[in-house]
Amino acid sequence: MLDKIESVVGVISGLGGEFWLTLVAILVLLVFSAFFSGSETALTAASRARIHQMEKSGDKRAVIVAKLISSRERLIGALLLGNNLVNILASALATSLFLSLAGDAGVAYATVVMTLMVLIFSEVLPKTWAIGDPDRFALAVSPVVRVCVAVFGPPIAAIEILVRKLLSLFGVSVEEGADVLSAREELRGAVDLQHLEGGLIKADRDRLGGLLDLAELEVSDVMIHRTNMQTLNADDTPDDLVDQVLASPYTRLPLWRESPDNIIGIVHAKDVLRAVKEVGGDMSRVDMDQISTAPWFVPDTTSLQDQLNAFLKRKFHFAIVVDEYGEVMGLMTLEDILEEIVGDISDEHDVVVQGVRPQPDGSVVVDGSVPIRDLNRAMDWELPDEEATTIAGLVIHEARMIPEERQAFTFHGFRFTVLKKEKNRITRLRLLSLANVLKAGE
Repeated sequence: MLDKIESVVGVISGLGGEFWLTLVAILVLLVFSAFFSGSETALTAASRARIHQMEKSGDKRAVIVAKLISSRERLIGALLLGNNLVNILASALATSLFLSLAGDAGVAYATVVMTLMVLIFSEVLPKTWAIGDPDRFALAVSPVVRVCVAVFGPPIAAIEILVRKLLSLFGVSVEEGADVLSAREELRGAVDLQHLEGGLIKADRDRLGGLLDLAELEVSDVMIHRTNMQTLNADDTPDDLVDQVLASPYTRLPLWRESPDNIIGIVHAKDVLRAVKEVGGDMSRVDMDQISTAPWFVPDTTSLQDQLNAFLKRKFHFAIVVDEYGEVMGLMTLEDILEEIVGDISDEHDVVVQGVRPQPDGSVVVDGSVPIRDLNRAMDWELPDEEATTIAGLVIHEARMIPEERQAFTFHGFRFTVLKKEKNRITRLRLLSLANVLKAGE
């Protein structure tokens, strides 16, 4: 053992300054490797929202970071190229050094030592440091990284072209500048994460989630169905029509003639009161055709976001929803869209119908017309609402049939039991989670 040590010392003495110069070069290359690794982690994990805010406040380094992130493929390519260059060069120098010290066994020694050095000091340590505060780390390294990207730009551009060509051979298409997640999905993920970590209460999460869902929902998903519409028959006597308007909890009512599908106008309660005053209280002289306004028809496939913008632009808060054949499907109000964001809005004239009644045994009795989204919000469930709007529609869709009373089905983690049915409509159901079913079985 002493002979081997004396032999190594002798070799080092023989190499003289060359040994120390090589050792210092290896250490410097490992520092560069740590810089590239930490920079890659920080710049890919940095919050684009916070960087954008810093950029608006005049932070010059934030401007650099924003430009680097905007071309993420070029950025990552430059950092990987730099990292591989210094790692390979450091490994080559270490192999040469250990070969001169230990002969042929030096290759094994160099492999073990460099693996440990690169793993600990050039990968784990800098990446752990960077992920702890990616924004600050990204701002600190951005000036140097910008130079590296500029230097390695031409070869990286060539590599990008080569990679795209190779991927195209396997049928993989990479769109330039495409993000894995859309801005809406990133916001939704951030909101859910904040809720899980206790930063947002459920009500706030639901409001923010409802706002993000507007572009994904259609008018048909939240409209008041035609079976629940309160309308006026223009052929009724003026006295009856005025009584119906005054008795209604709604301020706007559709007016139809001959057929409920033939909507000829929208009657506003204020206009009715104004007309009654003008005729001296003689309600028989009120002409509903004269005081009604022209109806506004919208397709059932219109997104809620587009419909909200249309409501605000036209300054009209009431629309009749029709299908592709022009048949009336229901009605939509501005309040219906706002309720998707803030939850139910009730005033002293609203008819409060909960439709969701939790039971002592852990089950929930639900009216068939309750929208799935409202039920999910009320119970904090995640029942799918892609194929059906109401809870009754979900049961029919999954069962592939119109069930009979007392029939039970199990899907999506719940036991659905039909409690009441009127003709072909499911009007009441009982929902019990499978966890409670198993608990009851024990």
